[in-house]
Amino acid sequence: MAFDVLAELDAHADERFTPEEAYAWCKAYTKDRASNFYYAFTILPAEKRNAIYAAYAFSGYVDDIADELTDRSRQEDEIALARERLEACYGGTRQGPLFIALGDAVDRFSMPQQHFEELVNGVEMDFTINRYETWEDLRQYCYRVASMVGHICVSIFGAKPHPRAEEFATSMGIGLQIVNIMRDVKEDAERGRVYFPTEELNAHGLTPEDILSCTYDERFRSMMADQGERAHRYFRRGRHLLPLLDVRSRMCVNVLQGVYFELLQRIEERNYDVLTERVRLSGREKASAIARLWGSAALLGPARSG
Repeated sequence: MAFDVLAELDAHADERFTPEEAYAWCKAYTKDRASNFYYAFTILPAEKRNAIYAAYAFSGYVDDIADELTDRSRQEDEIALARERLEACYGGTRQGPLFIALGDAVDRFSMPQQHFEELVNGVEMDFTINRYETWEDLRQYCYRVASMVGHICVSIFGAKPHPRAEEFATSMGIGLQIVNIMRDVKEDAERGRVYFPTEELNAHGLTPEDILSCTYDERFRSMMADQGERAHRYFRRGRHLLPLLDVRSRMCVNVLQGVYFELLQRIEERNYDVLTERVRLSGREKASAIARLWGSAALLGPARSG
């Protein structure tokens, strides 16, 4: 990884940062790690944008523990340290740029600690579980690693009261994570991970070993089509969140879900061949999509109560 967040946190743990300097660190990390998200965030007012950078930096920090480290013992040590740092942050002790920024954002927006704790629990599943038997098993993982990020964002953005607002945020996160799983089959197989539920693989005549060997055939295409249909259902439900947000927050969220929806469409257009090469949008395509998604979000009508 270009930006070694674990090394950075250790190097700066005892340094003093102003909130502004700490937010600048989180901004640089976000831009380096996820340009799609970074440019979506630029539409937000400064205070919300800084809080999102801090929340995203924490998410990336714990995600790198699972994805960039290979020694199980060190992963366990680092995830325990992440929990300790998070607990200290909420207790008022903030060290290093990430937690100084996150602590300031928590003070401003009252982001619930349990959302971050559940996110850490989800990331921990990446190095303690590499198979999922049922959709409910996988759904719990998606809820923790993706829906929690959505709930954190909503706590920063604010949302109009609605009886299903939490459901909508949860659904949007699950839809995004399903697309992530579909896109990253090859990369995850290289790490020994199979996210598709075993009972669903079996229903298509597949086994986890077929996924690990990157078998591409009609069975794989049929299974991926089912995953895509599931993602579409969650996206449809999740989009009901958009009218509950103010215009600029709505524009940001619409870019996040819209870019992933376009990736899903690309996967479908390729007949689910995610193994030959990684499915991605070019820089020009991303810029065009962002402009279009910003515009469509600004024109959305009010939310329905049902």
